[in-house]
Amino acid sequence: MIEILATGPLNTVQDLGRFGYRNIGVTTSGAMDPLALRAGNILLGNAEGAAGIEVQTFPFRLRFAEDGAVAITGADCRPVLDGVPLPPWWALPVRAGQVLELTAPVSGARCYLTVAGGIDVPVVLGSRSTALRGDFGGLDGRALQPGDRLACGASACRLPPGGLGVVPPETALAAHFPERDESGTLILRALHSGEHDLFGRDAERFWTQEWKISAQSNRTGYRLSGTPIHPDAPVEMRSHGLVPGVVQVPPAGEPIIQMSDANTAGGYPKIAGVIEIDLWRLGQARIGSRIRLKRVDTATVLAAEQAVEAWLSDIRHTAAMVTDALAGMAG
Repeated sequence: MIEILATGPLNTVQDLGRFGYRNIGVTTSGAMDPLALRAGNILLGNAEGAAGIEVQTFPFRLRFAEDGAVAITGADCRPVLDGVPLPPWWALPVRAGQVLELTAPVSGARCYLTVAGGIDVPVVLGSRSTALRGDFGGLDGRALQPGDRLACGASACRLPPGGLGVVPPETALAAHFPERDESGTLILRALHSGEHDLFGRDAERFWTQEWKISAQSNRTGYRLSGTPIHPDAPVEMRSHGLVPGVVQVPPAGEPIIQMSDANTAGGYPKIAGVIEIDLWRLGQARIGSRIRLKRVDTATVLAAEQAVEAWLSDIRHTAAMVTDALAGMAG
């Protein structure tokens, strides 16, 4: 059991999402940075899709009501446990009564707190994720508030007293993800989408110009500010299915990238789709930061996916070795 002592708006319980219900208008939801959530759960011996807390407004402070273990991944939110600073991307045992505080990260946007056994809230349509727009899932379908108490599932997690960490993906996987350019612009890979060629010369400008993540952005979609782009001729379309990563262009000409709470359907033309393996990087991009889209082929996509899975496999292997060693010492 953990008790929330301080929190801002929009901090929620999330797992990897709610699948199989988009045909009836139910969004996927889930972590904006699923890679961080998966890594934290692996460090604790949880199922990779166990629910944790997505923290995007700070400060965030909680108290542990019982002994257990936690992992802190995602943006480096400078975690402090009972006044002692902790490294980023770190898992460690905690004792009843200890207080953990997370503050605004120097870079990145979202921090993930996973607990041994996972956050135990009701499963709704196959997921514990909070769907804020639908007011369901998570804890009563809402953001966390001071005084909330969250139960944790059963766990046999074993960690060394000083904890266990991993190399963050932006470092460990640097060879498989585009570097930021000299101005700090985040490069994201994407593929052409259905109506790409209808944009004529503006289609090329979509790829070459820098876009700014607008303040009109949230978990549903990131609106991009820049020189507007338009189809060569007006386009009338029926609504069609959407998934996270799809880039739509509304009449005003400012693209919208669908995110974790993506609309299930929409009628705006689609110019591109950010590849799924890059969405964790976009989920860590702050409002006001700049991005540029880069065209890639499927071979590049598959290579990046394989690299990510190899990184996660290494974490599984290390965590299993530590668990076995500690079990042997205890025996």
